[in-house]
Amino acid sequence: MKRTCIALLCSLLLSATAWAVDMPAAGGDAGQGSASSVQIDETFTKTNKWLSQQNLNLTGGPSGRDDAAAFSQEVILFYGEGMAGPQHTHPAQREMMAKRAAVVTAQRALAEYLNGFAIVGDTLVKDGMAQYDIIRSSVAGFVKGAQVVQQEYSKEKDMAVAVIKLGLHGPKGFASLMYDKMMKDPSLKKTLTEVDGKPAPPFRAKAERLPEKFDGLIIDATSQDFRPALINRIFSVKGELLYDPSKISQKVLVEQGCGEYTNNVDKAKAALEKRGVKNPLVVTASGAINPSDLQVSDEDAVKVFSANQQGNFFSNAKVAFVLK
Repeated sequence: MKRTCIALLCSLLLSATAWAVDMPAAGGDAGQGSASSVQIDETFTKTNKWLSQQNLNLTGGPSGRDDAAAFSQEVILFYGEGMAGPQHTHPAQREMMAKRAAVVTAQRALAEYLNGFAIVGDTLVKDGMAQYDIIRSSVAGFVKGAQVVQQEYSKEKDMAVAVIKLGLHGPKGFASLMYDKMMKDPSLKKTLTEVDGKPAPPFRAKAERLPEKFDGLIIDATSQDFRPALINRIFSVKGELLYDPSKISQKVLVEQGCGEYTNNVDKAKAALEKRGVKNPLVVTASGAINPSDLQVSDEDAVKVFSANQQGNFFSNAKVAFVLK
């Protein structure tokens, strides 16, 4: 059971008759790449133009990965490079096989990426795959079902690139299906409010009277080693749970996720405005329990608790996380 389906997927994908250009493993810790580091060679003008027109950033490729891009644009975009084998001598055949190989490379990289995707806390998808059949089958299905949105061949380089797309939220989104599966599996659902296998105590305090009403929350985590995950939680410094999926309407969680992800407070305000937020409370994370779970000071914990008691914004996931 500890063998994941990733190895099987990779062996099937690599059985293609063309040559896939090797890519660095994408299954490491999240947040190691940046939008500027994940780029396609400028030779492939058609593909670069498409990305620009769609206002999309690549989540991963040979040069890195960018988890923040996936969550901020709600789309996972991976690209692969491929070349035809020496047995393919006809120009049209070389182009076709190079494109096929590029898709294989992109699929392999996507499988490795999802393998290292954070679910909650320190738990990665690969950990969940080893324990839960529903996660294993979901990941396998999503890799096979990823949409090929761009293919381009360069005669100059005798190489092709392919871009594959996987949505995060919505009816067929990866995160949406994972949320739905987690909420329906009792043993998996209970892990969403646990830390190190033990239930985290809920935050309790006497609600304070705040000078104004807040209808959302922005948590600035730019000073923390923080990464987006399917489930990002907020704790007090004492380890009491302030914000977690149990606070969110299941419909909202499946359709929109735990919140918005941006790289500055102004963008966070703009993102929350689309969710109907006019006056968000802004606090700074004081620490992190692990890369997916943040902590706030005792004073801010009471503010957040009191603001939500009045504004009830947690239930609609009107929360934004600001990353480095």
